[in-house]
Amino acid sequence: MSYCRVADLRHKEVINSRNGCRLGCVDDVEIDTQNARLISIIIYGRPRFFGLFGRRDDLVIRWEHIELIGEDTILVSSCPPPPHHDRRSRFNFLSI
Repeated sequence: MSYCRVADLRHKEVINSRNGCRLGCVDDVEIDTQNARLISIIIYGRPRFFGLFGRRDDLVIRWEHIELIGEDTILVSSCPPPPHHDRRSRFNFLSI
């Protein structure tokens, strides 16, 4: 059996094992204090336009979706996809 402290989880890179996509680094965790269980890991949303327009939604990955916790990375099987950015949508006002 291997043990890991919550402090050790912070800043580990999270990778989707199905497509190899890098999701970000662990910023926070959610713990059930009644049962002393880890509920999920949280990756904070990235700032929008240098933080002037707030942040994107946080990515919350439930414990059931974590496949492997390695030395530097965490592999997850499925999680909500990060917000999709369509570059064309920003320039729709230019289209005729």
